[in-house]
Amino acid sequence: MESLNAEDPVSVGPFRLIGRLGVGGMGRVFLARSAGGRTVAVKVVHAELAAQDEFRRRFAREVAALERVGGTGTAPVLGSDTTADSPWVAIGYVPGPSLRTVVGDEFGPLPPATVRALASGLARALDHIHAAGLVHRDLKPSNVLLTVDGPRIIDFGIARAVDTVADGGNLTTTGAVVGSPGFMSPEQVRGDHVGPASEVFCLGSVLAYAATGRAPFGTADSGVHATMFRIAHDEPDLTDLPPELSGLIRACLAKDPAARPTATEIVETLPVADPWLPADVLARLGRHAAQLLEAEGSAPVEGAPAASDTPPPAGTASTEPAEPTAPSAHRRRGRTVLLAAVTALAVAAAATVAYAYWPGRGDDSGGTAVGGGKGGTGRPPAGIVPAAFLGAWEGVLKGTANAPYETSRIEITQGPAGAKAAVYTHVTGELLCIGRSTLVSATDGELVLGEAEITASIPAQRCTPAARQTLRLRSTDVVEWGSGVARSTFRRVRSGTDVVPAAYVGTWKQAPDTVTQPEPDRWSYRVTITQGPVGAPLVRFEQSYPRMDDQGNLLADDVDCATTAVVGSAGSLLVLGPETRDPASWDPDCAENGSSNLRLVQWQGRERLQVYGMTADGEPAEFVRE
Repeated sequence: MESLNAEDPVSVGPFRLIGRLGVGGMGRVFLARSAGGRTVAVKVVHAELAAQDEFRRRFAREVAALERVGGTGTAPVLGSDTTADSPWVAIGYVPGPSLRTVVGDEFGPLPPATVRALASGLARALDHIHAAGLVHRDLKPSNVLLTVDGPRIIDFGIARAVDTVADGGNLTTTGAVVGSPGFMSPEQVRGDHVGPASEVFCLGSVLAYAATGRAPFGTADSGVHATMFRIAHDEPDLTDLPPELSGLIRACLAKDPAARPTATEIVETLPVADPWLPADVLARLGRHAAQLLEAEGSAPVEGAPAASDTPPPAGTASTEPAEPTAPSAHRRRGRTVLLAAVTALAVAAAATVAYAYWPGRGDDSGGTAVGGGKGGTGRPPAGIVPAAFLGAWEGVLKGTANAPYETSRIEITQGPAGAKAAVYTHVTGELLCIGRSTLVSATDGELVLGEAEITASIPAQRCTPAARQTLRLRSTDVVEWGSGVARSTFRRVRSGTDVVPAAYVGTWKQAPDTVTQPEPDRWSYRVTITQGPVGAPLVRFEQSYPRMDDQGNLLADDVDCATTAVVGSAGSLLVLGPETRDPASWDPDCAENGSSNLRLVQWQGRERLQVYGMTADGEPAEFVRE
């Protein structure tokens, strides 16, 4: 905690400020006391944001949503004024360190009984959050705090009300992917709808971290997009996971949201140990509370009377003596004397680092406690790849840039020699292959990729691993690619979770002037393109047309067909892999098309989407916006 400075207020609303806990992208955070002596974190919005009407409306909506959650498994909102000149919100302390701090920095993996109790407590909190109509959207170890009475979920900075989203009032940008890499769900990676099942997947990742000390899909040190790719396509790394936790965690990490258990089911099936934390962690809570209490009491206030000069109101937590042997009012039967002592000490001290969440948080650090630093390993990524090679590169292997028959994309992330630091996507007329290649060597001018493994194949089991690949840097945006006798020029392209150019996104219908069949009203052809990363099924084709007999005569009933296609590259053209049928909308008379490329053209002053096949030259299907 830092001293208040001359620019800081002495009080905010009914709360007397004690010190400054931190400054974030959206405001300042202060340690404060209520008139009744409760220790809180008060968050005050920056003046430049407070001047924006849209931000004020968003801030007010999110504070109201948080107030609906209450305090079950979370930290409660104790006061707010979203109409003040400087909007603010006050949030209760949570007496405990983050799961990331305990596992990553201090004690290592937790025992199975503790992980089961953690699962039950977090599932109970999620159930309560979802019942309030919210989705947290950023469940990760740094947003889970450990207290003597169970875990608490914090940092609703990117939470949003489900009913608000349903009404079209998104608090995040349409098509944006929200969450923290490493602890996202496949739905978040793809930019799909995020609901309670998504958070059960994130819960599985958090539990795997608690049990093994590692994120099951790696960390962002190997590259954010590589991590997200693993979440969407790979199985989790559950090495060293105790066998008694395998069933629970694997069920939570099912790729299919419908296959995951619900939060309620987890609560109903898991017993809770009492005490739930190991003795050394409990002792740490007591020591930490005492240290922070001492720090709070000794912090001077710059430009204002020292905290010790202003006696706290009667009955404040800081003046109450700790009685280690007296059980607290909410103590559960069976706790040891040590647990009772730690509980009393933590409650009496009411002192922790400001483990509080921030509505409407604008940064993407996904940090832990205010003042506690950002989440993650805290170490810079180590690797041999020169910065000039990092990112995504695309080229045409057969055909031309305007008429490709075979394309390739390589996205390179940082890593040491031997790491699978490159994700490649290879598209031919009838095949889409995604794989990971091993980094062999790298110099300022040349990068060599070796052994590869296939992670996705459309159609299934048709792909073979890529051979040795070499990239030679020609400029900041051009590399020469080679593999065996094959050669091509690759150009730098956009990478990330929103690679589809905005002009493509939306629903398109077949251009009316291209429908030449009889009974044209019975012929329908639509293409829907969504935002997301390469490697995701972002394009949906829907067709409806009259059924025909063997002589080509139209029958009374219609054929309905629907397919999806995975984006293979998104440079000058949008390249798609072969279509995959949607079983819910499929007829024996339907046919799956091969790979295709999409482009936008102007025709008679209007924009048209053209879809070309990649197996042979031919005329495109043409679409206009619906």
